[in-house]
Amino acid sequence: MAGEFDDIRSRLELIAEELADLAIIRLRESIDAGGSELPVDERRLTRARRAVEKAVNLLAEPDDG
Repeated sequence: MAGEFDDIRSRLELIAEELADLAIIRLRESIDAGGSELPVDERRLTRARRAVEKAVNLLAEPDDG
């Protein structure tokens, strides 16, 4: 059953990249608007990206048994 989660893991990796891209966009928008603090959206997007990356890592672990 090796590779059983490969497709899901690949899709999650793409989602993590999309979340990272959105976070960068939020940061750029904030800087362009003269902001001096991190946007709330960026923090939430970063937390979501980390959670998705954690799922990717869990699915990459070998099966027990």
